[in-house]
Amino acid sequence: MDRRIAVLVCALCLAGGALDAQNPASQDARERQRAARALGRQGSEAIPRLAPLVSDPVLAVRIEAVKALVDIGTQYSLEPLIQATRDNDPEIQIRATDGLVNFYLPGYVRTGLSASLRRVGDSVTSHFSDNDDQVIDPFVEVRPEVIQALGRLVRSGASMEARANAARAVGILRGRAAAPDMLAAVRSKDSQVIYECLIAFQKIRDTSAGPGLTFLLRDLDEKVQVAAVETAGLLYNKEALPDLRDVLSRTSSRRVRRAALTSIAMLRDPSDRSLFTRYLQDRDDQLRAAAAEGLGRLKDPGDLPVLEKAYEDERSNLARVSVAFALVMEGRLELSQFSPLQYLIDNLNSAARANAAQALLIEAARNREVRQALYQPLQRGTRDEKIGLARVLAASGDAETEPLLESLTRDANVDVASEAVRALRNLRTRLN
Repeated sequence: MDRRIAVLVCALCLAGGALDAQNPASQDARERQRAARALGRQGSEAIPRLAPLVSDPVLAVRIEAVKALVDIGTQYSLEPLIQATRDNDPEIQIRATDGLVNFYLPGYVRTGLSASLRRVGDSVTSHFSDNDDQVIDPFVEVRPEVIQALGRLVRSGASMEARANAARAVGILRGRAAAPDMLAAVRSKDSQVIYECLIAFQKIRDTSAGPGLTFLLRDLDEKVQVAAVETAGLLYNKEALPDLRDVLSRTSSRRVRRAALTSIAMLRDPSDRSLFTRYLQDRDDQLRAAAAEGLGRLKDPGDLPVLEKAYEDERSNLARVSVAFALVMEGRLELSQFSPLQYLIDNLNSAARANAAQALLIEAARNREVRQALYQPLQRGTRDEKIGLARVLAASGDAETEPLLESLTRDANVDVASEAVRALRNLRTRLN
């Protein structure tokens, strides 16, 4: 009897301890930490009990609460995560930022800045990955208060890492409303913050921001300078042309030179025609590619013989893609085995050149005649061609494109059908 009573008392004590360990109102901070972890495993119904811990006086408890909210990851996590961005600790700001992005881009926390966080006392270290090409689809709607919270962090986060991370998040979420915050942030002295703001502007494509970034074209940090030069072209900042020409003529950096000529080519000023013609003969294949694209955008019929010869003679596949684009822009729209348009489509099958071919096709397909020429290969192409062309038409299609994408949603290949559904949603969002 005595033994049974002892076992019962022990079991009751253990049960009581387990309940206390899940008590977010416990007087013991360690118990509140354990409660946050336990509540994180219970799903969204635990958020009302978990949310108050975001304001706990103990830092370790707040960190566990934010981690739990990120793990739960439902729409009900957003409000407490927005609250967490107002914390004065950089780790909490970074984790809350990644959690907000993760809701709209599932899986982001596995690659975001919080995945590399290390803490020793008050010191927080992290490592920015080079994977900075992520962006949500246009049809994904982000709550305005999320962008507002991230913009506030870009401008005044607790550390430069937190500010840079928030800028990256704004770009991923296409947070145009945070543009004023980023324009203020690029005046900082921190290269990572400036760089992330520039990449964010590239993703958002807010052309009105271009003139406010021109001063960065001569930044002493090459990584920042290259990003600033690229951004001038992508935002179609015509005011930057004199500075870009000056950078091109003075730089000793191959990366900067390539970026400068590429951006000048995007700005399509006829006075640069001789510049493009000269660089079309350069030994650097990327400079030849930029020059060809520049000539193509000018659409001067007098350049057609030069471009046709370059297309026949070019040995670099990457540069040849650009020359093919130039010929398409000049009106060469036939679809035959060796034609320029077919060459661009063929390169959608290349892992090395698919992104370049797709970007150039998106630009070319803004022309209705080019767009219509893509309808046949959209229906009869390979898997990768159909997927690539679906993305092209999502970005550059019009109302007459909808039925074709609708038909592609019933393709026998599951990957093609899935991409067509996504493309159709993006197209309809853009048209509406």
